[in-house]
Amino acid sequence: MRIWLDGGLHDAGAARVSVLDHGLTVGDGVFETVKTVEGRTFALTRHLDRLARSARGLGLPDPDHDEVRRACAAVLDANPAPLGRLRITYTGGHGPLGSDRGDHGPTLVVALGATTRRPDTTAVVTVPWTRNERGALTGLKTTSYAENVVALARAHGHGASEALFANTVGQLCEGTGSNVFVVLDGEIHTPPVSSGCLPGITRALAVEWTGAHETDLPLDVLERAEEVFLTSTLRDVQAVHRVDGRELAPAPGPVTAKAMRVFDERAADDLDP
Repeated sequence: MRIWLDGGLHDAGAARVSVLDHGLTVGDGVFETVKTVEGRTFALTRHLDRLARSARGLGLPDPDHDEVRRACAAVLDANPAPLGRLRITYTGGHGPLGSDRGDHGPTLVVALGATTRRPDTTAVVTVPWTRNERGALTGLKTTSYAENVVALARAHGHGASEALFANTVGQLCEGTGSNVFVVLDGEIHTPPVSSGCLPGITRALAVEWTGAHETDLPLDVLERAEEVFLTSTLRDVQAVHRVDGRELAPAPGPVTAKAMRVFDERAADDLDP
């Protein structure tokens, strides 16, 4: 594998980031995951815009979009894959062991891993931990992902692929790496960004392309929703067939199936919507 690190391509085994990089020592970094199909990125402009917003939210300088695009193109050329996960990581760079930043400047890493199409349906669980809708990192896609690691391990232990969080006031928020949609009386709803969820790229496209409503929803809406589905970069639109112990059959239901079809068609028509 060849990856991009701070200005050029390197063999993965030879690439070196300082053990004092702030992304490692204090989680001071942001990232994006971009789907690639036959060496072409999907929605890259939206992802780069969010990368910049997340960097600003941490007080990092804006990444150079031209450099990031060059890095993505170089990595894709060096690592052919029918379907890929392109990871762009941008950190505070080499710094002291505390929370103060150093003056070495940011670190940029771009890497690609091959992946496969997700199943059409999946199972999810709810977890007892909450998202803080008023936190300093709310709405930012940062490398501080330990909370998600713990919750996802809980999901895997219960035969599920995703864990869903409420926020501090008991409203449905998001998954560890996905946004959640529910169908009520035949209409699609998803928590608003004010709930504390990440403003997902696929979420925004699904709202635009399906006419979904952004609605404050209690967590127990999952107990009565007619259909539930997830969105994320690598899931696209994925139906949920089980929430905790509740089976939703058949899945995908008719509204979700239409959303899946619409998303696939619109995404195929425009790789940078």
